[in-house]
Amino acid sequence: MHGHEKSDPSIVAMKLANEGGRPLEESVEPREGAEGNAIEHGMRRTPSRESMSHGLDRVRQAAKDKDVKFTALLHHIDVELLRSAYGWLRKEASAGVDGVTWAAYGEGLEHKLADLHGRIHRGAYRAQPSRRVYIPKPDGRERPLGIAALEDKIVQRALVEVLNAIWEEDFLGFSYGFRPGRGQHDALDALAVGIDQRKVNWILDADIAGFFDAVSHEWLIKFVEHRVGDRRVVRLIRKWLKAGVAEDGQVTPGEVGTPQGAVISPLLANIYLHHVFDQWADQWRKRHAQGDVIMVRYADDIVVGFEHQADAERFWEDMRTRLANFALTLHPEKTRLIEFGRHAAKNRRARGLGKPETFNFLGFIHISGQSRRGDFQLKRKSRSDRVRAKLQVVKEALRRRMHETIDEQGAWLRRVAMGFNAYHAVPTNSVALWDFRFNITNLWRRALNRRGQKGKVTWKRMTVLQNRWLPKPRITHPWPSQRFAVKHPRWEPGAGIPPAGFCAGGVR
Repeated sequence: MHGHEKSDPSIVAMKLANEGGRPLEESVEPREGAEGNAIEHGMRRTPSRESMSHGLDRVRQAAKDKDVKFTALLHHIDVELLRSAYGWLRKEASAGVDGVTWAAYGEGLEHKLADLHGRIHRGAYRAQPSRRVYIPKPDGRERPLGIAALEDKIVQRALVEVLNAIWEEDFLGFSYGFRPGRGQHDALDALAVGIDQRKVNWILDADIAGFFDAVSHEWLIKFVEHRVGDRRVVRLIRKWLKAGVAEDGQVTPGEVGTPQGAVISPLLANIYLHHVFDQWADQWRKRHAQGDVIMVRYADDIVVGFEHQADAERFWEDMRTRLANFALTLHPEKTRLIEFGRHAAKNRRARGLGKPETFNFLGFIHISGQSRRGDFQLKRKSRSDRVRAKLQVVKEALRRRMHETIDEQGAWLRRVAMGFNAYHAVPTNSVALWDFRFNITNLWRRALNRRGQKGKVTWKRMTVLQNRWLPKPRITHPWPSQRFAVKHPRWEPGAGIPPAGFCAGGVR
């Protein structure tokens, strides 16, 4: 793109008709760019990043005009961006159907990237099917993942960088999953602040059944084309959607869905749900809500808070109808409406009911609790099923590391404990942190006792090892309201259009 004026040949200004169920565009907040991993193999990141950012900055500026449709984007995928995309990939990731690892591709990297660039721009690039693998879920089931070939990962990561420059100008404030400058704790903070500072008495915990497997290719391409008029870019996305998966020597072409594990899948999921849910839900709360409404979405995990039960029930029914129009359904067992918030315990006692129900979001159980002074306090603790699953992984790993030295095992367990604490060390969750430390110590003791030593390892000895290698847990995350206020200093509880003006994520 050579500029952001509407005369620029890379963009076309169009008034897009809202036909065929396509949602209206809404005003949004611009977001910060993402930071990548350090690049190895002697690649110079800074010059590449600087030259690349100038072109994408022009895309971002043009994207602020919601009538702009980009007709020339592929030229942004140059060798420099492909080199950066290669550096941002996980170096230890498993290989796809091509069997090529990150390190192996790095041998003769410049020649390979130049060849890849040439194939992309002359239309000779071919997407390969993803290799199907299964990973265990906390409930004992398995989640299918698709591992893409390395070149597919590189091209997808490069295109994500380009498309983010457009859609980060469109995505709404309450969308948090897999977006530059946003993380799980930002979503958790926004939800906590919304529950604490707005009149939230009911929580709709919504689960879209098999979302990634149910995405309609036809609708997804329509949503992409709402902003992208470059047919070459659209063809790339079609290639990845249709490439399918390879399992046990058989290739199943992609007819519906987007493969979990693909580099581009999170962005495509956000584009899909931006049109199907976000814009619709934002309009719903402005037009129909009689009381406060808060929303937080992380990928396909959605939590909506309501002041009035009638609003919640009407939204639930309308949401079910809305999703059905785009080939999606709510999970009948996992989608729940619960009484929650500062008045939930008192109101339920008055009706002769038990404690308020809890709900799960991003690895934490959310509880209507009380502070020491007796005031309402949202409490969060680590999900027990997730913790058990993590401990099972540690147990199996210790079995494989049985013959390592105690120092080697201790150093590895320290990294495990620090990783767990880095995510879970939120206020009100200290008991779970100490329990995790104790359970790791117990697993370590059992592993040492299986090494065939003459004497059993005593708890006195384990206490010494524990204090040496496993850091004592401490709460490292600030209270949600503190961090939210720092990231969104202009936000006020009444910002926006009352009474449904809360925009989790910042000022409108």
